[in-house]
Amino acid sequence: MEPEKPKEAAASQPMEAGGGGDPVDPRELVSSDDEIDYSAEPEFYDPELDDADERWVNRQRKGRTSDAVLSCPACFTTLCLDCQRHEIYVNQYRAMFVRNCKVKTDQILREGKGKRKNRKGKAANSSATSEGENKGAVYHPVCCEVCSTEVGVFDEDEVYHFFNFVDP
Repeated sequence: MEPEKPKEAAASQPMEAGGGGDPVDPRELVSSDDEIDYSAEPEFYDPELDDADERWVNRQRKGRTSDAVLSCPACFTTLCLDCQRHEIYVNQYRAMFVRNCKVKTDQILREGKGKRKNRKGKAANSSATSEGENKGAVYHPVCCEVCSTEVGVFDEDEVYHFFNFVDP
């Protein structure tokens, strides 16, 4: 039976790299990067991958141009490759073709009761306004299919309106 060595003595012993190579004194290493062999090309890098991704996106858009590519702000899942910036609200986009989105048809959101019309001097119950306008436009919430984060709304004209997104 061999007596135990004190911890201090074990710490001062040189370590062997790879279980049988030259002893390496940890005090001589500036950082762990000194042990990495940078002459070998990384395994997970493909220089052709960006070009292939661009070709795939162009096929999905079918020749259309887009103002942005929208992603979920929580999980970064791609939501839309083909969208148009809103004419008035520059931090909103609208689209007809989306991916990884789920419309909550069981929930209804209504636009406010014509507050702008009241400010312009028109009465909310005037005979010129129709019953549908009094109720306001109907929207359904749109969520990311992956993480269920609400990212926008879906209107009666089947247009998606995104207001919570990341534009990478």
